Amino acid sequence: MLEYPRWKYILVSIVLVFALLFALPNVFGDDRALQLARKDREAITVDQLTQIEKVFKDAGAAYIGAEIDRTGNALLRFANDTDQLRARDVAKDEKLGLPKDYVSAMMYASRAPLWMQAVGLRAMPLGLDLRGGLYLLYEVDVNAAVDQLIQSYDQDFRRALREASIEFNDISTLAVDSDIPNALSVSLPPNTDRAAVRAAIKRVQPDLQCRDANLVNGIAVECALTLQQVRERQDFAITSNITTLRNRVNAMGVSEPLVQRQGLNRISVQLPGVQNSAEVKDLLGKVATLEIRLEDPRPIPSNGRAPIGAKIYDRMEDGQIVGKAMLKRDIIVTGNQLVNATSSMGQSGPQVDVTLDSAGGEEMLRTTRANVGKRMGVVFIEQRSETVEINGAPVTRVIKDEKVISLATIQGVFGNRFQTTGLTSNQARDLSQLLRGGALTAPVSIVNERTVTATLGEQNIKDGVTALVVGMAALFLFMIVYYQLFGVVADLVLLANVIVLTALLSMFKTALTLPGIAGIILTVGMAVDANVLIYERIREELRNGVSPQAAIKAGFEKAFSAIADSNVTTFIAGVVLFVFGTGAIKGFAVVLSLGILTSMFTSLMGSRALLTLMFGGKRKIAKLHIG
Repeated sequence: MLEYPRWKYILVSIVLVFALLFALPNVFGDDRALQLARKDREAITVDQLTQIEKVFKDAGAAYIGAEIDRTGNALLRFANDTDQLRARDVAKDEKLGLPKDYVSAMMYASRAPLWMQAVGLRAMPLGLDLRGGLYLLYEVDVNAAVDQLIQSYDQDFRRALREASIEFNDISTLAVDSDIPNALSVSLPPNTDRAAVRAAIKRVQPDLQCRDANLVNGIAVECALTLQQVRERQDFAITSNITTLRNRVNAMGVSEPLVQRQGLNRISVQLPGVQNSAEVKDLLGKVATLEIRLEDPRPIPSNGRAPIGAKIYDRMEDGQIVGKAMLKRDIIVTGNQLVNATSSMGQSGPQVDVTLDSAGGEEMLRTTRANVGKRMGVVFIEQRSETVEINGAPVTRVIKDEKVISLATIQGVFGNRFQTTGLTSNQARDLSQLLRGGALTAPVSIVNERTVTATLGEQNIKDGVTALVVGMAALFLFMIVYYQLFGVVADLVLLANVIVLTALLSMFKTALTLPGIAGIILTVGMAVDANVLIYERIREELRNGVSPQAAIKAGFEKAFSAIADSNVTTFIAGVVLFVFGTGAIKGFAVVLSLGILTSMFTSLMGSRALLTLMFGGKRKIAKLHIG
């Protein structure tokens, strides 16, 4: 008697149901679309969507649908590339009436039903060779990275001199065109022991080169970075920014991004399926972090110039400037000491819950313990690149915004956990995402932006799908002719294998590339091989006079070792390709490895469940139609 455990029937059924559900969005395809987002990150209203539609209708830009997507942005759908490109030109032409506070983005929008999108069901992403996408080339301001390092030494110098009980007037950065570039100048009162100053500085920064200098109104010690330190800092800025950009892309859910160094100070970013996305460009290029300082108790001078040891900022509340705040120059902690940041809704409105590393937590604990009852400010620092036209030529400049977003009294002692308030909901969400991804070590600016069209990719998809369909059709016909009824079972198992593999690629958001399509075709062939081995063993058992039901059982049991050996060795090869390969090779390895797992499941468990259902039980089988 041929039997199969009930739990295995249930497992196979559950896997197939979920596979059909996750693979289904791939059937619907997608539309060319244009996304319109507000620069202030607020959601677009129905009235604003109506206004946007009117602008495009008046300009003669044809679209097949308009809606507000899940992120609160306007989404216009188009029938073809021509209409999409025409709409992009309309969006960029301010003379046609579209408000300046909108940014546009070309993208692909799924045609899957809204309920599928609401529960997170997505079609598998396509690679740049199939989908097209966005290519960005960033230039890193490595000199700004050096300047930031020098400014961080300002804090170390002040602390070292105070601990050594040495008086000083001020610490400032020397001009770039001075005879000692990349340096800090410590101005001192007359008759100060400069040897003691150099010794104090050397204790915190032993690698700096220091020298004595005479000023008009006193004396000074000037300390500069060595050429080796400058080169190391510039190289660190590149590698650190690559990591940060990759983290930010991953946090936004862009699949299979390629972020790599190009030349001395540039980083290339390839984003399959993204076309000039305003949100992606906005978040990738932001240099945003936090600094926490104590409030300076002195009154703010009427002339707006901060006294020595202090700095004046604009003060923000609920996203609006409400006045000025003066904070001490000494920094308690910076964004580089953040471990985690999440946005949430607190009693005072939207907030960012911040967790510091051990060093930052200790410094925060020491500061709050000594300053209960005093006020502490949180400074939000954002750097962005802006291209303006000067004398007819485009010039890119870096704009740095520093605002106090929270100024509150220290009510008690706390350490590595605290909340930052004074933000809008969108600002809190963006800030937490930027802080989680990490702060850019140096500002970046886009020097080349290119939308890779999917014309060739569409032909690749058609050719690949055609090859898959023709190959499977020929295979299905052969199996039916050669194995008769068992060939039909094998064909159903092969179809289930493709569905399960598609579902896994969609679940894991694995980008499908042209080599990936080759991997799917190879997987189908390997799945057929497993069925052939099983059926040939069944034929052999029947020739030896074994009953049909016993032959089916023996066929699966005796073929298992051969199937497992061949698949395990191929799986190991796939893992090696994934570990050591890059780009297309890694994509092929992922599809191949997943395909091996799905073919093992469908060929061994799925096929046996179906055959047992057909020929199992107490029924008497006189003959098996297996050719």
